[in-house]
Amino acid sequence: MLARIVFAAFLLLTQSALAQAPATDIGTADRGAIRGVIERQIEAFRRDDGPGAFAFASPNIKQMFGTPENFMAMVRTGYPQVYRPSSVGFGDLVRADGALHQLVDIIGPDGLPVIAVYEMERQPDGSWQINGCRLLRPPERTT
Repeated sequence: MLARIVFAAFLLLTQSALAQAPATDIGTADRGAIRGVIERQIEAFRRDDGPGAFAFASPNIKQMFGTPENFMAMVRTGYPQVYRPSSVGFGDLVRADGALHQLVDIIGPDGLPVIAVYEMERQPDGSWQINGCRLLRPPERTT
């Protein structure tokens, strides 16, 4: 609980326009679907399955990168923690900047923690896709 409060303060300090609130209006089924999308994309990254990972990206992301190969090249170089995580833990689902974000605690291949902030987008068919991801360093803990 304290870690989430510290994280919320961290987000507010580092993201000047960020206004966040718990996504209490999102039901259990949607929460499970969101988590499943992220888990399946991470599993696709672990298998180097570009088309599989790309399938979980929103239309906007697909248009931006064009091909699974371009998408995977970006993830390999810019998001090594997501590409090859050693540990993944799901945190809160929040609304920020008018969008829905799933917070995911990740330990990268270098052993360092990051918080992956996945922007989720509901599709016309009711499914969820990933519309972006930002990596944040968690605040330093004092003992």
